[in-house]
Amino acid sequence: MVHTQRVVYPHTHTIAEAGAQRILLAILDGLNGRPEAEWFDLALTGGSDTLKALQYMADNPLADAIDWSRVRIWWADERFVAADDDDRNAFEARRLLLDHLVSAGMLPEANIHEMGSDTRSPAAVAAADDAADEALLDEAARAYERELVEALGPEPAMDLLVLGMGPDGHYASLFPGHPQIGERERLVVGVDHSPKLPPLRLSMTAPLMARSRRTWVLTAGSGKAEALARALAEPNNPATPASFATGTEECIWFTEPSAAAGVPETGTAH
Repeated sequence: MVHTQRVVYPHTHTIAEAGAQRILLAILDGLNGRPEAEWFDLALTGGSDTLKALQYMADNPLADAIDWSRVRIWWADERFVAADDDDRNAFEARRLLLDHLVSAGMLPEANIHEMGSDTRSPAAVAAADDAADEALLDEAARAYERELVEALGPEPAMDLLVLGMGPDGHYASLFPGHPQIGERERLVVGVDHSPKLPPLRLSMTAPLMARSRRTWVLTAGSGKAEALARALAEPNNPATPASFATGTEECIWFTEPSAAAGVPETGTAH
């Protein structure tokens, strides 16, 4: 049983600052304890809190101490849009951090494992029906599954998974009331008709994310207070997908007073 910890910082910006420091230290310490031939696998997602942490990472001197050639970057979810669309999680992560590491010769481009993008023209996207969208999403999801298995084996697991949570309790792109939260066989799924735009997405499944050794969820804002309280009080409840967030060694929720207002002082355990 993994104990779920809750860390409450005084301000929203402190979550991102502390998250950046902790992520860099986790990578640095993880690599220092392993043979040189082994990797550190980090999975990211979108969301304002995670993106702020990436921005702080770019300016942190600890980044220069990491052997980024041994770090692989993955995505827990992605918006299925054009590769250069501002809505893409990978596009924003590159702009804030990854392109700097690549251009400095620290992070090999081959270590960045992006989920598939939509290569169709805007006209083709607008003209496509649901069946065409579903087939394209499934093809992209299966391609990312193959990439994960090829790199990490038949039961891939991240060393560190960094997530956010929406006010509706979704995490990655697994939304309440949508069937993908119940998927137990696949590693990655397509998500159509997302209640949050853009409507087409890709997402790691709950079982894959649960295999992460360490899982951190960055959550701020009073609009997320009810969802956070439900996620911690009712583990594995499909009505609050983020309640499935866990890790095999550690699960920590980083938050601030307005988001944590409805959570009792004592922690919960998964």
